[in-house]
Amino acid sequence: MRLIDNLLRDMYERRASDLFIKAGQVPTVRVDGIILPLSDQIMSASDAENYAYEIMSDTQKSEFIKTSELDLAIGAKGIGRFRVNVFRQRGSVAMVLRHIPAPEFDFDRLNLPPAVKTLADRRRGMVLVTGTTGSGKSTTLACMMYHINKTRKCHIITIEDPIEFLHSDNMSIISQREIGIDTESFGAGLRHVLRQSPDVILIGEMRDLETIQTCIASAETGHLVFSTLHTTDAVQTVERIINYFPGYLQHQIRMELSLTLQGVISQRLLPLQNGKGRVPATEVMVVTPIIKKLLYDGKTLELKDYIQDGAHVGMMTFDQSLLGLYHRNLITMEEALSHATSPDEFRLAADGISSGIKAKDFDQYQ
Repeated sequence: MRLIDNLLRDMYERRASDLFIKAGQVPTVRVDGIILPLSDQIMSASDAENYAYEIMSDTQKSEFIKTSELDLAIGAKGIGRFRVNVFRQRGSVAMVLRHIPAPEFDFDRLNLPPAVKTLADRRRGMVLVTGTTGSGKSTTLACMMYHINKTRKCHIITIEDPIEFLHSDNMSIISQREIGIDTESFGAGLRHVLRQSPDVILIGEMRDLETIQTCIASAETGHLVFSTLHTTDAVQTVERIINYFPGYLQHQIRMELSLTLQGVISQRLLPLQNGKGRVPATEVMVVTPIIKKLLYDGKTLELKDYIQDGAHVGMMTFDQSLLGLYHRNLITMEEALSHATSPDEFRLAADGISSGIKAKDFDQYQ
């Protein structure tokens, strides 16, 4: 048994999402967003190093010694898989392990809106899932891949860092490639992906200009491309992509986005009112002819108004999503207000008073 397995089991029993290990501190966990001690044993520098090195391969250990940074994934029997980041702080080894929940690939059980499934059913174009670290992006993407895998005969290729959810071939053939093991980088994997006869391509993250260019080009050639960005909503997502490019190319990129982008799903995880887990609040932008024109014309800031009025095609704002969660007694008013874009309007809508949030439109999707 590895040194870390007992901590992983304790973490699992506490329903924790993250485990933190660092020298001079007791192991701590994050439970429903709150950091708590896991034990009273203070980690020494050698303890932290031993915990980290025992889960690395020789190649990974060499890379970490060279770069002082490492991403990997590990499994624990009877518990599940964990995404691990190992790093140095104040000269000693530290790491954060995130529990990857047992796959629950059901859109309704995950409280994902119907438009997420609709976007997964597209045959070409680009779908982006965005949010901060720990907002559930990987789970949403895994759910979409699972749905495609069980409903469509195609070849799915994923390039991930690291692989979090393991998929088995169903109706589809699914090839999962991990950075550092199966390919050198996102860019290297993408340079060859079109020669591997893919129908669906999942890129774990758009990290640089090369990756963004290749994702757009792959979508332009008739593939369905999924990826993520660390952005908070559709407006910021579009602006982030465009601003990766020099000014003289930005009009061209707006045109390409208007032709390839199918939708943007942005997420935040909120604690459930009953204290037993978290639930996603979701903004969904589905690219309609009007949205295409706004993208082409560079009128990014106007997207919000059309998302708010787009319930008939599955679109919703964060505030509409929050209102639906509140009406279903899944989150508290305090939690909803702390995340609302317009707290005053949200309170009016929650009280049944007319506001721009249009609660009645959103409720039909719950």
